[in-house]
Amino acid sequence: MKKFLRYLKLSFFTLPLLAAQQDNPIRIIFFGDSITQAGVKPGGYIVKMGEMLEKQGLKNKYELIGAGIGGNKVYDLYLRMEEDVLAKKPNIVLIYIGVNDVWHKASHGTGTDPDKFLKFYEAILKKLQAANVKVALCTPAVIGERTDFSNQQDGDLNQYSQMIRNLAKKHNLPLVDLRKAFLDYNLKNNPNNDEKNILTTDRVHLNDAGNQLVADEMWNVLKGM
Repeated sequence: MKKFLRYLKLSFFTLPLLAAQQDNPIRIIFFGDSITQAGVKPGGYIVKMGEMLEKQGLKNKYELIGAGIGGNKVYDLYLRMEEDVLAKKPNIVLIYIGVNDVWHKASHGTGTDPDKFLKFYEAILKKLQAANVKVALCTPAVIGERTDFSNQQDGDLNQYSQMIRNLAKKHNLPLVDLRKAFLDYNLKNNPNNDEKNILTTDRVHLNDAGNQLVADEMWNVLKGM
């Protein structure tokens, strides 16, 4: 009898707490550069994902937050993660970075060397995991949509994407492999080997089809976390 009463007392306090926790939406932060910054605009991939959730009756279960700033590289993410990510108490963070780390080598004479890219990426992961935040990684997609690997930065993009795949494997983290997804899509839908206008507007930033593909690929991973 005493055990039963103790159980009732425990249930009286814990069940409302559990119910309150279940009522809180799962907060997902998309952490990245200008592609993510555009993701919160009409037609952007974060907006499209929200529309998908609404159609599935899941709108109230998730809170989607964009934390993208144009021109950002991996070390920019590290420097602003306290204010833009950790302070918002996310449940899940999806890291989508790497394009500018590669692209700016040619366009601005800057960029991020592979060893520094890995060190900053590891530092971001360490901080997020220390805060008990779930993390998903995302490979950079394209800088040019030609499928024969004749885009100027294909070699570097392949290298940095593989580094991110290795990090996901090392830390046992979910991976959204946009590099592979974009190539597979273009192999089927880019018969003229065009450098843009299949999934991007300018070889990098997403058009409507690109935003939808990114939303689909990300949601396929995030819904299982």
